[in-house]
Amino acid sequence: MRGLNSHPGARAARRSVRAAIPAAAGVVAVAVLAAGCGAGGTGARDEGPAHADSVTGAAASPSASPSKVPDRVDAVRLVKSDPRVSAEVKRELKPCVADEYPIDVSYGNVTRGSAEDVVVNVLTCGDAVGVGSYVYREENGGYENVFKAEEPPVYAEIDRGDLVVTKQVYERGDPVSSPSGENVITYRWSGGRFSEEYRTHNDYSNAAGNAPSPAPDG
Repeated sequence: MRGLNSHPGARAARRSVRAAIPAAAGVVAVAVLAAGCGAGGTGARDEGPAHADSVTGAAASPSASPSKVPDRVDAVRLVKSDPRVSAEVKRELKPCVADEYPIDVSYGNVTRGSAEDVVVNVLTCGDAVGVGSYVYREENGGYENVFKAEEPPVYAEIDRGDLVVTKQVYERGDPVSSPSGENVITYRWSGGRFSEEYRTHNDYSNAAGNAPSPAPDG
């Protein structure tokens, strides 16, 4: 099983998202094997889904010791076995082509633990719209869901040790490919949960091809 990290729609989705996720109210332990079939991604980095086998972690502070690099997890199994993931998202999590799943996975330290956390984004097959974003923290040999966002379109990333989620905003009549703007929320792990640090709203310009043509003279 493999994720669609090289899917053109997924790359476009990643370019448009830089946001943070509301903290999950509850915590549910999901015990899975850490060494899966690599269903969710191809490596790790501190910001966004990985494209190579090299890994880097975001340290909690300059004085913090480096966190250990995890084995790649079976992200498909992780999500499907998680009771906190909605039935709708699980229905979307099916192969698009052969064993290619619409899922992106990133590794990085966002919960200030001794091991790397796993950030999972579930996308749609057709247009790579993010339908669910999750953060899993390693606990007692398994993975604990410490964050979820399931209000599409949504996409979560790791940015300098913080969790950043982008939620695109649509006005009535906007096509899926052309949202009117986005909300970007940055969360920081504190006291055993994610707390919102700040948020921004960006309106997309319609100047590049979307603005109405001026009426001809005369």
